[in-house]
This record gives sequence, C-alpha cells and structure tokens, in this order.
Amino acid sequence: MGFLDTLLGRSKPVRPDLDRLFALPSAAVTLQAGAGFTPTGLGSVCFASVEGGAFQRLQQDVRALLDADTGRGGVPVEFRQDGYGYTWLLARQEGGQEGIAALVNDLHAVNTLLQEGGFGPQLLCSLVGFRDAEQRPLALVYLYKRGTFYPFAPLPGGGERRDNALELRARALLVDDLRTEEDLSRWFPVWGAPGL
Repeated sequence: MGFLDTLLGRSKPVRPDLDRLFALPSAAVTLQAGAGFTPTGLGSVCFASVEGGAFQRLQQDVRALLDADTGRGGVPVEFRQDGYGYTWLLARQEGGQEGIAALVNDLHAVNTLLQEGGFGPQLLCSLVGFRDAEQRPLALVYLYKRGTFYPFAPLPGGGERRDNALELRARALLVDDLRTEEDLSRWFPVWGAPGL
C-alpha cells in the first residue's frame, strides 16, 4: 500500500482464504450445541456468469468432479440462475453433522476450480444451510472477496424479511469458530438462494 492510499484512507482488499471454509464443521457443532441448528446437507456457491467456451468447460469440470464422488445416483449438483443474473451451484451431501465435512470439501473444490481457472473475480459467496427443530432456515455465508462469514436468517413463510435477532445470536455463538464480518451493512440478503 502506498503513501497516497494511506493518506486517502484506501486499504488493500483482504486476500480470500478458501481454507477458512474448513472451519465450518466445527462451527456447525457450536451452532447445534448453542442454538439447535443442524446442517441440511445443502450448500451453494454464487458467481457472476461469464459467457464463453472456457467457462462452459469449467462448469462441466465442476459437475464431473462433484458427480464423481457420489454413489447415490441422481444429480448431486445443479446450476441455477437467479433474478439478478448470478449463477448458483447447489451441492448436496448427507444432512446433519455427518455430511458437513464432505459438503465443505465440495464447496472448497468448486471455489478452487473457479479461482484456478481464472474466474476468481466472478466468485461472490458460498453458503451452507442449517435448520432447527422448528424448521427455521439459517445460512452461514462466506464472502469470497472479504474473507469473512456472516449468518443469514430469512423468516419462514416467504417474503423478504429476516430474523435479525437470530443472526446476531448466531454471530455471538460463532465468534471463536469463524472470522465474522464486522460491517453489518455487508450482511447482504441472499433471498431465495439455493441451499436455504
């Protein structure tokens, strides 16, 4: 960082550390013990779509990689486009504490393939879904460009309302497990995200 950057208050962006995703299994144990939320076995990666053959080949490589390690049959990975034009990759594993490590491995592999393929700037976030006994949804969202996590808890029943109290309680529980995003204005809502 140069003198002018310091003088003008600019800072270097945090370099993404994909290995932070591997903290999610221990965070899942904390979340279950402290709030009763268990992993659903669903997780997703969001990225800005890019046109072209290289990106289509990379999507095929991602699908082949994740499809290869499942013996369940069916489609373990899906690509979806949201209303804003972003692409979501939805990965599935066994729910509960048993499947969270495999799900995190899948999400890490997808992020790594995209980054190594030169599509790192298109990566936006990854999330892992949780539910409690009352079927309330909660996601832990990893902001790729910030290298931080935040909880997102939409209120059940549709609409675009969130449970702020639950989000703050989850952050307090996970402060020792995850590097959480301090700037609450960056806790972006991911309405209708696959994996919730």
